[in-house]
Amino acid sequence: MLPPGSTIGILGGGQLGRMTALAAARLGYRCHIFAPEEECPAAEVAAAWTRAAYDDRSALARFARSVDVVTLEFENVPREAVAFLSGFVPTRPSAEVLATTQDRLAEKELVRRLGIGVTDFLAVDTPADAEEAARALGLPFLLKTRRFGYDGKGQWRIETKEQAAAAFSALGGVPALAEAFVDYSCEISVIVARTPDGRRLSYPPVRNEHRGGILHRTVVPAELPVGTAARASEIAERLAEALAVEGLLAVEMFVTRDGRVLVNELAPRPHNSGHWTLDACATSQFEQLVRAICGLPLGSVRRFFDATMVNLIGGEVDDWPTFLDAPDARLHLYGKREVRPGRKMGHVTWLRPLGN
Repeated sequence: MLPPGSTIGILGGGQLGRMTALAAARLGYRCHIFAPEEECPAAEVAAAWTRAAYDDRSALARFARSVDVVTLEFENVPREAVAFLSGFVPTRPSAEVLATTQDRLAEKELVRRLGIGVTDFLAVDTPADAEEAARALGLPFLLKTRRFGYDGKGQWRIETKEQAAAAFSALGGVPALAEAFVDYSCEISVIVARTPDGRRLSYPPVRNEHRGGILHRTVVPAELPVGTAARASEIAERLAEALAVEGLLAVEMFVTRDGRVLVNELAPRPHNSGHWTLDACATSQFEQLVRAICGLPLGSVRRFFDATMVNLIGGEVDDWPTFLDAPDARLHLYGKREVRPGRKMGHVTWLRPLGN
């Protein structure tokens, strides 16, 4: 167990790191941010910031010697950096976890090996593979890069066989993945915490709505049949155990119209769909991450309110005075200086009495 007063190293300087650092400070921990970007919202609320590239091993070594455990706020941190840090200090999650979650094909192969429902998929390494996917999976289908995709980036909806080969060529030959189009009734996610000694606890499933590939709204409760909700939670916990995650694992899933639950993507970090926990739950996902990586008892996931979380994207943040004036709204701004289309600037959570 890592006691309060210790220092948590966080790889990445965005809003997830910012909210993790705030939760850590409340429990008496210091946070040291490692991020290369000039603008670093997490550093504004942390005790220290190392601004350096993820392949700067001298900077990584200095960082490692100043912290007691390392976690991350986004999964696209180079796996080699995490592996290097693990020679100095515990890294939670591990580089081995990232080897799977940074590769969409590896993710889906793991899910299939475990006998868990997953969208049909094929590896795409050539234009001919892309055309074969159109035949095997049917049209339309989704073509995605295997690595470095989030918020709808690195993916295309393919409507024709000719479009498939052209889209793959436009990728520049990077490894890709074809996924069958799923006629689903809703998208859901479950966030599960797992400690180094294997204790697990998951938040209830939530329902997610996207706009342009970016999460727009999360609603809790998800209003699923009891069996479907239980299945989703079981899936998330099985995946956390199979990966030996230390920290958090967010599992995004589809619920099909015939009631099946299919895994879509995994993220071993705090997740946008868990922001509601800051205001409506006994323990936020960010505090739960701190508890998990420090080996503390996991906090209660009891919900105090029903809630709807809405992302503030780009210029939507300009409505912040309206949210401050609404008694049932809880506003969170991320301290980002530049407003850009598609950029997450903050979120607002609307609270409702339980059962209303």
